[in-house]
Amino acid sequence: MTWTMGHLHVSATVVESLASLLASLLRFDGPADAAMSRHFKQDRRLGPRERSVVAEAAFDALRRLATLRWMMQTADPRRAPRLASLVQLARQHGIEPLGPRLLRGDERAVRGALTVDLGLAPSAIRAEVPMWLFQRITVQYHDAQPLFEVLAQAAPLDLRVNTIKAERDAVLKELESVARSGSLAQATPTRFSPEGIRLHEKPALTRWPMYKEGRVEVQDEGSQLVARLLAPRRGMMVVDFCAGAGGKTLAIGSLMKSTGRIYAFDVNAKRLAGLSPRLARSGLSNVHPVALHSTGDVRAKRLAGKIDRVLVDAPCSGSGTLRRNPDLKWRFDESELERLTAVQAELLRAAARLVKPGGRLVYATCSLLAVENQDVVAAFLSEQPQFAVVPAAQVLRAQGIDIDHAERFDPWFVMLPHLHGSDGFFAAVLEKRA
Repeated sequence: MTWTMGHLHVSATVVESLASLLASLLRFDGPADAAMSRHFKQDRRLGPRERSVVAEAAFDALRRLATLRWMMQTADPRRAPRLASLVQLARQHGIEPLGPRLLRGDERAVRGALTVDLGLAPSAIRAEVPMWLFQRITVQYHDAQPLFEVLAQAAPLDLRVNTIKAERDAVLKELESVARSGSLAQATPTRFSPEGIRLHEKPALTRWPMYKEGRVEVQDEGSQLVARLLAPRRGMMVVDFCAGAGGKTLAIGSLMKSTGRIYAFDVNAKRLAGLSPRLARSGLSNVHPVALHSTGDVRAKRLAGKIDRVLVDAPCSGSGTLRRNPDLKWRFDESELERLTAVQAELLRAAARLVKPGGRLVYATCSLLAVENQDVVAAFLSEQPQFAVVPAAQVLRAQGIDIDHAERFDPWFVMLPHLHGSDGFFAAVLEKRA
C-alpha cells in the first residue's frame, strides 16, 4: 500500500530502501554520494519520484544525524536502520502519511521520537556537528549559531557559464524558457561571480543541451571567485597544483580565453581523469593535465621560477561544504585534520618554487578552520619572506567584484554560507617580490 505525502509518495519499498541505504551510509567507510550511487544501481524497485524521496531523506538524515540520534534516544540508528528511516521520514513529512501498515510495531517509538524536546539537547547536538568541530567553530566565529543553522540545510546548485561558448544573459534567457515549461523552478544570477547562475533546485542537468555542449559547468560561486583571485591574463603560464577534476582549472582557462598555457597537476591520477570529459566539453585548448608521481616530480621541478600564476587548492577538511557533503563531518576527525595540515604546508612550499619573481601564488581551501587557512599561510610567510600578502578584496575589486563583509576578513578571501550563500571558502593571495 502507498500513502501520499502531498505530491510525494512513500511506500513499504521506500522505507525498506531507505533503511538499507542508511545501514550502508552510517558505516562511514566512504563518500556518501558513491555509496548512494551504488545503492540505487542495485535497488531497481524504485521509480524516479521514490528515488528522490529516499535520496532526500538520506541526505537530510546525514545533515541532521546528531538530532536524529537524540530523538531515537536509546536506539542507535546504525543498529535500527528501519526505525531510523521511519523517524526520518516522519520528521520530514509528518507521521500520518506513513500509515499503520508501514509503522507496524514501531508506531510508539516513532511518535515518542517526534515528541523529544530538542531544546534540551547539548549545544553541539543542536548544531549538528561533532563536539571537536563545534568547539573549534564557536571559538573562531562570533556568529557561529547562524553558521551552524545554514550548514544543516541543503545547498543550492551553482553553475558557471563558460564564456568561451556563451554569455550569462543568454543562458539565463534559455533557463527562463525551461522554467516556463515547468522543468525548473527558478534561476538567478549569483550575487558576486560575473559568470555564476544559481538554481534553487537540482534538475537532471546532465541531460540538458547547455551542459552537454559545455556552455555551463557545475561550480559553487565561491569556487568561481577563487579562480578570479589569480587574475590570470591572456598568454600567461599558470599551474593548478591540486587540480582534481578541474573545476577551477576550467574557470581559469575561460578567463584566459583559451590562450597561454595551464598545467593541471594532481598526484591522484584517478581524480585528475575526471577532468577529461569536462575539458572536452569546454572547448579549451590551453589546458594540459599532468598526473604527478609526487609533489617533487621532475615535471613540476622543470617549471621552477617560470610560472606567472600558481593555485594551490589544497586538500582539506571540507568543513565549508557540509551542506553538500554532510557525511564529511562524521567521517573526519582531529587526527585526520592534523595529518592534512602537514600536507597543506608541504604543498604550499612545493608550489611556491614554481612562481617567478613578480608572480602570484593563491592558497585556497573549502575549510572554515583557521588551522587549515590563516595558520598555514602565516607559517609559510615566516619561512618565505620573499612572498607578501595582497588583499583579496583589492584583487577582486579591480575586476569589478565587491564581496560583502570583505573588510571583516581583510586581507583574506573568506566566504561563509550564512553570510554569502555560497560554500565556505578561504584563500590568500601571495605575491613574490620581483
